[in-house]
Amino acid sequence: MTLLLAPMEGLLDFVLRDVLTRMGGVDRCVSEFIRITGTLLPDKVFLRYVPELRNGGRTLSGVPVRAQLLGSDPVSMAENAARLAALGPEGIDLNFGCPAKVVNRHGGGAALLQEPERIAAVVGAVRRAVPAHLPVSAKMRLGFNDTALMRECAQAMQDGGAAELVVHARTKADGYRPPAYWEHIPAIRAAVRIPVVANGEIWTVADAQRCRAVSGCDALMLGRGMVADPGLARAIRAADSGRPGTDTVAWSDLLPHLADFWHLVCEDLEPRQRAGRLKQWLNLLRRRFPEAEAAFQQVRTMTDQRAISMWIAALPGRDF
Repeated sequence: MTLLLAPMEGLLDFVLRDVLTRMGGVDRCVSEFIRITGTLLPDKVFLRYVPELRNGGRTLSGVPVRAQLLGSDPVSMAENAARLAALGPEGIDLNFGCPAKVVNRHGGGAALLQEPERIAAVVGAVRRAVPAHLPVSAKMRLGFNDTALMRECAQAMQDGGAAELVVHARTKADGYRPPAYWEHIPAIRAAVRIPVVANGEIWTVADAQRCRAVSGCDALMLGRGMVADPGLARAIRAADSGRPGTDTVAWSDLLPHLADFWHLVCEDLEPRQRAGRLKQWLNLLRRRFPEAEAAFQQVRTMTDQRAISMWIAALPGRDF
């Protein structure tokens, strides 16, 4: 059983990767996408998105991070992949799932799901450009407006040399609206020989079990569900071991990590981003922790970093 931590632009970045992987249970992470246009990016750009490259391609708790690229030009993607490979990532992942209009308008992300032959060209160019030992994987949705080409797209990724495929079980048109259509994944699994990972709407242990049963995938990618419940990966593993409910994370367990998160946000992000990032995480934590509701209401109107730092310092049990 493999549990991956998803990339989520503007949410699940290197700061939250660091904190969430400390909780345990995650086998591998994927970075937010690095957008490739016609330019050969300097090392500093890759390092900004994936600072774990300075730590052997792993988070501080030792979890490998695969760097994700998004683009549609095979030559540019290959050149940038080669430069990225020289920095020592765990692997390179290719994004064929982003639904953002600005990305799709320029032929990237989910837009390529309308053209399987272009997908094969991009994956093949990247595979040839990086060392043979470096894994190349891909992430896709079920399609752009519908699922008509999902098998062809998956086969194109495999034929291009992808060693693993993550399927976000929604189309671009579905956006992030529930449900996720896990029932389409078996057809994709049957169309390819490479491992397939299921992704989408896995918020609880029960969701993980249902997703496995419906999709036939043993491996799962966790996104917002892991942000809302940082102990989700551990809880899934406990249930798999026949010990359901024995490895959960309480609010009191989370408080030191919340403080660490705020410290990292203040250290690594622009001042204008800091308060919003804390509120963003607390907002999602409300799904799992009643205490997060009160915390969110307390900081909801705060914008001053010093005031928020004082609030963090005054949290119950802050002698961690």
